[in-house]
Amino acid sequence: MYEFDWSSIPGALPFLWHGMVRTLQITGVAIVVGIVLGTVIALLRLSKNWILSNLAALYVNGFRSIPLVMVLLWFYLLVPQLISSLIGRPAMDIRLLSAFVAFALFEASYYAEIIRAGIQSVSTGQISAGLALGMTRGLTMRLIILPQAFRRMVPLLLTQAIILFQDTSLVYVIGLAEFFGVAYNTGNRDGTLVEMLLFAGAVYFVISFGASMLVRTLQGKLAS
Repeated sequence: MYEFDWSSIPGALPFLWHGMVRTLQITGVAIVVGIVLGTVIALLRLSKNWILSNLAALYVNGFRSIPLVMVLLWFYLLVPQLISSLIGRPAMDIRLLSAFVAFALFEASYYAEIIRAGIQSVSTGQISAGLALGMTRGLTMRLIILPQAFRRMVPLLLTQAIILFQDTSLVYVIGLAEFFGVAYNTGNRDGTLVEMLLFAGAVYFVISFGASMLVRTLQGKLAS
């Protein structure tokens, strides 16, 4: 019968914390860039210009049709070459930079669909009212439509952020030592791989479950 040995976990906590910081960095950058870029893409998809609309649709459908792990590997291979040709060798870890770019662009395709649905959920009469008041279509979208849409989208945006947080564990394929990678490497080194992976899974569960409860509470407040 397997005997669990949890003795290596206390000593590994500083390294695990460092890995968690990196995980949160990737998550935060992907959320911010993903939402900003996703908003632009959503607006392009709703554009009456069929060229812009089709290009935005191509972006969304393209990224959503490719596994995230493949996107990570592709950008890990492409980003160093692109950055080196433009500015030379970057000061930042190229693996971390590749993860930032890959996650941000990948998540933008998912945020774009959430934001597009949120915009479409607002009555078109709101746009007509804004235009009747002498506002431009862009100003109407920025001051009237988007604030209402984002208020309705908050639970979905946060839910996607939780999924993103969990997906960051995939960066192990490019050798980046985030939380999961540190747990795996530490457990493999100390011969306590099972214990470290169980501990890492418990941490992911606690954080994700707590965030899910927060989303549910927020959803209830917005609905009331």
